[in-house]
Amino acid sequence: MADPFELRKFLAPEFIFGVGARKLAGRYAKNLGGKKVLVVSDPGVVQAGWSTDVTDSIESAGLSFVLFTGVTPNPKIAEVEAGVAVYEAEHCDALVAVGGGSVIDCAKGIGIVTTNRKPIRAFEGVDMVTSPIPPLVCVPTTGGTSADVSQFAIITNPNERVKFAIISKSVVPDMALIDPETLITMDPYLTACTGLDALTHAIEAFVSTARSSMTDLHALEAMRLLSANLIPSISAPNNLEFRTQVMQGSLQAGLAFSNAILGANHAMAHSIGGALDLAHGECNAILLDHVIEFNYSSAPDRYDKVAEAMGLDLRGMPEKARKKALLDHVRQLKATVGIRRNLGNVGVSISDVNLYSDHALSDPCMITNPRRPTHRDIEVIYEESL
Repeated sequence: MADPFELRKFLAPEFIFGVGARKLAGRYAKNLGGKKVLVVSDPGVVQAGWSTDVTDSIESAGLSFVLFTGVTPNPKIAEVEAGVAVYEAEHCDALVAVGGGSVIDCAKGIGIVTTNRKPIRAFEGVDMVTSPIPPLVCVPTTGGTSADVSQFAIITNPNERVKFAIISKSVVPDMALIDPETLITMDPYLTACTGLDALTHAIEAFVSTARSSMTDLHALEAMRLLSANLIPSISAPNNLEFRTQVMQGSLQAGLAFSNAILGANHAMAHSIGGALDLAHGECNAILLDHVIEFNYSSAPDRYDKVAEAMGLDLRGMPEKARKKALLDHVRQLKATVGIRRNLGNVGVSISDVNLYSDHALSDPCMITNPRRPTHRDIEVIYEESL
């Protein structure tokens, strides 16, 4: 259990939150010393128009830019390398990322390699980035990953079919421009996946062994905001108030998990996502209730607070009933937002569970899980999620 009197640090970038924040990208790239900017995005974000808003602001600030859109979901080593090649060939000196977590993680990877001069895989683990990356401004366009405020970058190695985590304060962006208006172009599936990713961030941060009073504040508020507004934001996708509350919940969850780290849910999602190139948010959502069920006995008071933050009234219930109420609520939420598939439906085979468990146990997110699992424990959670 976390000691409330133990020293804890809290790291966060400067950020601006609100409608229109994306249009400040040029100003802040210039303030950070940029003259030629590599804008990292993806085709879907470009089609939605958000990248153009950002590049217009860069030109208005008197800067030049080059647009790199060679990023796919679960950014790959080769995509980082391609971005580095463009950055260096075009003599860029700053980065602006416009997109979801994949785009932002790729931009972080590009920044790491350009200043540290080693292959991206060399930076796997904690505090392996020794030189600061170039100035980085992030404009998130999904309400879930919070890569724009975190000290994480997750990169996929398709040759080994694994994801690896880079955790360093060096990859915390210099500025996050968090504009809830960018969420209105997300489809219901993406809204659900990213929203449940954010909810998983908040829950795992709240029960993490590295939590603190500061991360607790953000995690609880994130759970409250996401539980109250995710379903309405899917039902009324153009309602900016619902979208704003979801984006605020995502931000709060990001501030929590970046400092408290995560747990088994993310470690296991990284393992199968890296092997099968699956949607990260859906992997987290599929596993969420199963991981809660495994962890509950190690942190029942914490999970009761999770349930209360999600709007449940547990007064007078014995522990077994409180646990059931939380699990039922999470399962109902998943079904309501459209996450109804299990791991078997997305291509996970029981024959590979042993390998996935190996990778999950070596993931740094597993270190702060409230219950220390055995290899067989992880296998069982995967099997129950099939």
